[in-house]
Amino acid sequence: MPHILIVEDETIIRSALRRLLERNQYQVSEAGSVQEAQERFSIPSFDLIVSDLRLPGAPGTELIKLGQGTPVLIMTSYASLRSAVDSMKMGAVDYIAKPFDHDEMLQAVARILRDRQSAGSTPPEPRPAGKTAEKPGVDNSNGEIGIIGSCPPMQDLYSKIRKVAPTDSNVLIQGESGTGKELVARALHNLSRRAKAPMISVNCAAIPESLIESELFGHEKGAFTGASAGRAGLVEAADGGTLFLDEIGELPLEAQARLLRVLQEGEIRRVGSVQSQKVDVRLIAATHRDLKSLAKIGQFREDLYYRLHVIALKLPALRERGADVNEIANAFLLRQSARINRTDLTFAPDAEQAIRHYSWPGNVRELENAVERAVILSESPEISAELLGIDIELSDLEDDDFIGLAPQSGGGNTSHEPTEDLSLEDYFQHFVLEHQDHMTETELARKLGVSRKCLWERRQRLGIPRRKTGVASES
Repeated sequence: MPHILIVEDETIIRSALRRLLERNQYQVSEAGSVQEAQERFSIPSFDLIVSDLRLPGAPGTELIKLGQGTPVLIMTSYASLRSAVDSMKMGAVDYIAKPFDHDEMLQAVARILRDRQSAGSTPPEPRPAGKTAEKPGVDNSNGEIGIIGSCPPMQDLYSKIRKVAPTDSNVLIQGESGTGKELVARALHNLSRRAKAPMISVNCAAIPESLIESELFGHEKGAFTGASAGRAGLVEAADGGTLFLDEIGELPLEAQARLLRVLQEGEIRRVGSVQSQKVDVRLIAATHRDLKSLAKIGQFREDLYYRLHVIALKLPALRERGADVNEIANAFLLRQSARINRTDLTFAPDAEQAIRHYSWPGNVRELENAVERAVILSESPEISAELLGIDIELSDLEDDDFIGLAPQSGGGNTSHEPTEDLSLEDYFQHFVLEHQDHMTETELARKLGVSRKCLWERRQRLGIPRRKTGVASES
C-alpha cells in the first residue's frame, strides 16, 4: 500500500485530504510544517509527498531536497500559481490548484505513483488474461497507460500523432468531453523534441474571466488593483516546451487577441507592460465546441481559429469505437483492482454486454468512474451490470448526473423533486435557472451533488450561460 505524507498547516484541509486518500486505500501520515515533518518522519521513506506551497517556517519546496528523490506534489491557490510553476523547475513533480476537485487530486496521486513505480521497476505491468504484451496505440514515454484502442478511427489518430508530434505545428484537438483530449496532448508532447521541457496545461474554463489574461500572460506591478508585484504568466512558464489550452472555446476575446500575437510574432506582453519579450512555445488546444461556427457569430476570433487549425485531430466518441470500450474497461478494472489488492475481479457476461451497448455520453471519464464504483462495491469476483450503475434508457446523461441530482438538504432554498413528468435533464435545467440568481456556482454544484466542472460542462451542453454579474458571481 503506497505511503503518502501530507504537509499542510490548515487542519481542516489536511484532515479532509487524509480521509480522501485513506478511503482510496492509501496509507497516510501528516504534518503541519516542514520542520514537524523532519522531526517526526524519515521523509525519503514515503512514496509521495503532498505539500502546500506556503507553510510556516520553510516553504513546501524544501521537501524536494529533503525527499531525496521522493516525488513532491505541490498544492497552491490561483493567487500563487506562478510560484507553483517555479517550484516545478526546482524539482516538484507536479502542482494542483486549490480548491481542487477530489477526482482531480486522486487522478494526480495515482498518476505520480504509477510513474514512480514504472520508473523504478523493470518487470512489465500485469495484464488481463488473453491480452498480448503489445498494447495498441501510443505509449506515452512517462509510463502512463497511454491511449488504448485498436478501432480504425483510433489507428488513424495514432498515425497522425506520430507524424505531427516531431513538428512545432499548432494542433487543435476536437472531441466530446471525456474522450481523452489531454492524453493526446501529452502524447504529442512526450513524442516531440520538447519532451524534456515543461508541458503547462491550462483549463480555460476553470480560471475566472477576470484573471485569465494575468494568469496566461503575466502582469507588471500596479497593472491592476492588488498587483503588488510583477509576475510571469503561464505562457512564459512554457517557454521552450508545450502550452496546452483545454476548452479554448471559453477564452475571452481580449485574451484571444493576446494569444494570437504569441502565435504570429512569438512574443508576449505582460498586462500593464509596454515591453514585449520573445517566447518559444508550441501550442496545443482542445475543445468540444465548434470553433468555426463560433467564429461566424463573432464569439471566437476567425484569425485565431485558422492559426490553431493547422493540424486538427478528431477524437471519436466512445460509442463510435466498437470493441475498444471493453478493452478500456478491462484496463480500468486491472488498475482499480490493484489499488484494493484484489486479483479475482472480472466482468460478468451481462456487464460485458452493458459496457458494449451503453452509449457512454460521458465517454472514457464516465466509464472509468463506473468501473471504479463497481470495484469498490463488488462483494463477489464477478461484477454485474447492476454494479456499474448505468441505465441504457438514461444514456443521454453523464456519469456525474447519477450522483444525487436532487438537491441536498440544508439551506433556505427548496425545489421540487423530479417527477415522472420531469426528466433528470429537465430537472437540472429547471434547478439551475431557478437558483442561479442567488447562488454561486459552487453552491449550485454542491446542491446538485456534482463537481463544478460537471456543472460547467452541462451548462454548455444545455445552452445555459453562466451569469457573469450579480449575486451569483464568484469572488
